[in-house]
Amino acid sequence: MTISEQLFEQAKTVIPGGVNSPVRAFRAVGGHPLFIKSAKGPYIYDEDDRQYIELINSWGPMVLGHAFEPVEKAVRDAIGHSFSFGAPTRKEVEMAELIVSMVPSVEKVRMVNSGTEATMAAIRVARGFTGRDKIIKFEGCYHGHGDSFLIAAGSGAMTMGTPDSPGVTKATALDTLTAPYNDLAAVEALIENNTNQIAALILEPVVGNMGCVLPEPGFLEGLRELCTKHEIVLIFDEVMTGFRLAPGGAQQRFGITPDLTTMGKIIGGGMPVGAYGGRADIMNMVSPAGPVYQAGTLSGNPIAMSAGLAMLHYLNDHPEVYTRLDEIGNKLATGFQASLTKLGLPYTINQIGSMFTQFMTDKTVTDFETAKTCDVPRFGRYFHAMLKRGVYLAPSQFESLFVSVALTDELIEQVIQANEESLIEAAEM
Repeated sequence: MTISEQLFEQAKTVIPGGVNSPVRAFRAVGGHPLFIKSAKGPYIYDEDDRQYIELINSWGPMVLGHAFEPVEKAVRDAIGHSFSFGAPTRKEVEMAELIVSMVPSVEKVRMVNSGTEATMAAIRVARGFTGRDKIIKFEGCYHGHGDSFLIAAGSGAMTMGTPDSPGVTKATALDTLTAPYNDLAAVEALIENNTNQIAALILEPVVGNMGCVLPEPGFLEGLRELCTKHEIVLIFDEVMTGFRLAPGGAQQRFGITPDLTTMGKIIGGGMPVGAYGGRADIMNMVSPAGPVYQAGTLSGNPIAMSAGLAMLHYLNDHPEVYTRLDEIGNKLATGFQASLTKLGLPYTINQIGSMFTQFMTDKTVTDFETAKTCDVPRFGRYFHAMLKRGVYLAPSQFESLFVSVALTDELIEQVIQANEESLIEAAEM
């Protein structure tokens, strides 16, 4: 028995399911999870000292690779001043100023501790600002585990086969309206059938939680027009895409400005962190400036702020990072597609910049329903074949991969070769 297997058996006696986040359990791919001991640059190492090329990067934040020296140094320096104060710090102000300067939609920002906390707060503020109760979300988009979002959710909920979670009240479900992603007509119909009742529309501008799904031309523009026309707060959940697809996130890349933006992952350099921000008139509703209450003892934690400042300053000062990220993503997608063509496999690849997914379906994946046509058992076989070849993927068909600039051209070729061999192995089993 490996050390990871031993730890998993031990964990199941004291942690629900043996993991602290469902997708880590490997139920979607079979087998047991790997327990990770360390990571550096493009590699991750498990408790059995096996090395893997890393294509998840802690689900996004390690855009510069693991243990990036400037971020690591910033954390070491900050620790010497204590771990938390529960009081304002200079670094919170500097972080807010930096975010406002980088993200087009953000005039004011509030720091929180996770992406889930950010999306929950953003919805509450939108409701307080508009005086309305209902929200629109999209099938397969995952915005954390807040009650309002566990209706037709993607990611872990989709992987576990429980898109509607027990514990979410019927009243909450009634206030959450869902539409297929990339379907403007469906959104228009929801708005018409709920006149002056919709406070906010929230979406991932590029979906990462049913696999990587891109907005079709005109979709984001259409949502912006509808929300402006009907005075609905448009919220971009950029927890994944923020500072990854461009210095100002997907909204900068696509040229669409939402009213509120939620952020996480990269803004903490890998530390637990989140934020929400947007138009000043909306953000001024947040306590103590306004009546919408939201608080957090560890919000703006000085260690997380230090890591995030080092990360964002580096990204802001080195635009070539984004050129390289696009280059790496394009090389991987092109290499994977060449293998599919060579092997005669009609799978679908969705990719934008450093986010991509190889869907095991011959359908063009544009929404939740087409994502669900994937051959999930075959993906499980493919996943383990890739692990055997030293490539660490997300343990679910319904997750985007996130690459870092730590990947060299040599490692990219290794991944492409491993992918082709693993596709063959998955088909033969």
